[in-house]
Amino acid sequence: MNRFFRPDGLRPRSLSGRILWVLALGVILAQLISGAIWWAQWRADSELRVREVSRHMAFRVASTVQFFTSLPNAYRHVVLDQLRDMGGTRFFVTLNREFIQVNDLPDSMLKQAVLDEFHRALERQLGVQPERVHIAFSWPDDLHVLNNETLLADLPARWADLSLLVRPIDTPILVIQLPINDKEWLYLATLMPDAEFLDSSSPLSPERLISLLISLLTVMLFGVLIVRMLVQPLRNLAKAVMQFGQGELTPLPEKGPQEVVAAARAFNGMQTRIQRYLDDRERLFASISHDLKTPITRLRLRAEMLEDDAAREAFSRDLEDLDLMVKGALQSVKETDIHENRVEVDLWRMLERMRESAALAQMSISLAGEQQYPYVGKPLALKRCIGNLLDNALYYGVSASVTLLDSPEALRILIRDQGPGIPDDKLDRVFQPYTRLTPDHSGHPGMGLGLSISRNIARAHGGEISLRNHPDGGLEVELLLPRS
Repeated sequence: MNRFFRPDGLRPRSLSGRILWVLALGVILAQLISGAIWWAQWRADSELRVREVSRHMAFRVASTVQFFTSLPNAYRHVVLDQLRDMGGTRFFVTLNREFIQVNDLPDSMLKQAVLDEFHRALERQLGVQPERVHIAFSWPDDLHVLNNETLLADLPARWADLSLLVRPIDTPILVIQLPINDKEWLYLATLMPDAEFLDSSSPLSPERLISLLISLLTVMLFGVLIVRMLVQPLRNLAKAVMQFGQGELTPLPEKGPQEVVAAARAFNGMQTRIQRYLDDRERLFASISHDLKTPITRLRLRAEMLEDDAAREAFSRDLEDLDLMVKGALQSVKETDIHENRVEVDLWRMLERMRESAALAQMSISLAGEQQYPYVGKPLALKRCIGNLLDNALYYGVSASVTLLDSPEALRILIRDQGPGIPDDKLDRVFQPYTRLTPDHSGHPGMGLGLSISRNIARAHGGEISLRNHPDGGLEVELLLPRS
């Protein structure tokens, strides 16, 4: 995944990474939207269900309250004792001489819906104003009955079993307290339908979240496979373009979707036409060079017959310049596109041989570093590339120091001379063909094509040549040859 996601800000740089990025955002956005719609629908359904159940419970509670308040005072306790002994109602009912404090549950949307339905039913059936009725919710373990010192758990088990009907009790209990005279409170408790009846929090359990996460990971896994399949033709195209830029003609397979086949066919046709043009150009320059050799030779022979020595020498110099220009033009075409196979090249050994050759000419080349990993390239082209760079260094600086730096990613060759260097505003200009910065050409034969040819060879290997003036004097040339 590292090559997919190389963030530039928040966006990945690769096409694969961006497609996966958009796919992931789309999946997450779809999950959020669907989750929000489902959550809103769940809340509406939950509130509707709670209101319907609460409405039926409220009417039964109101009927029970109406029944007890209609009994004469002397019969109320008798009826309550019979209910405790025999059951017959879903409500736990007592007559208390004090108001019992209830540790109410936290407020919520569903709790408020229950309170609204109960107040509405009691007011409609009994005419009791909401402020006279005290309604609260409590958990069974914390519920006080009869008085503020007695818990429900302290009562005989049969009392709760016959009235609340559930044991163990693990659901919220609704408690209603209503004053029926100046000395007594009617206390009524009833169970909610289930433990989550008043729970308005999200029903997303850890298991559901894990399921959503697995679904997202599954979609992303298939997305990676699909994106790799879709982007592979682009990778093949980029690889073929790079190889063609390095002098290798590699036709793309014309298969796959219509768009891929059309792009491959267009690229194959383009590189065929370019290769044909390069071949025609090479043949053209070779033909021009061959055809010009004969008239130049005839002119040189005729020049030797001139009696005026000054005219003869001037004529000969012009012919030599013309001959050098023809050879230089042909060299600039042929030597930047050498038709040879790529093999493993020992650049360190190549540099040692160049140092030995320079020593025979009484020139000094110092070497440092080593080649640690194999490098695959065109040996003759690389020899011409490095040879041109060393020739320039030895001509302008008398001696040269060469440092070879190697790594698994790239191989770097630093060549520093002891010459005057090059003005910063002309560092790029010297790579142009037929460019020389010294006015006197007599001591250094050539037409100013060496750096241009070297850079073209380096770029044909996927590399580059750069120049910079060293802080301690002289010019430093860096040849970068990547291995990919």
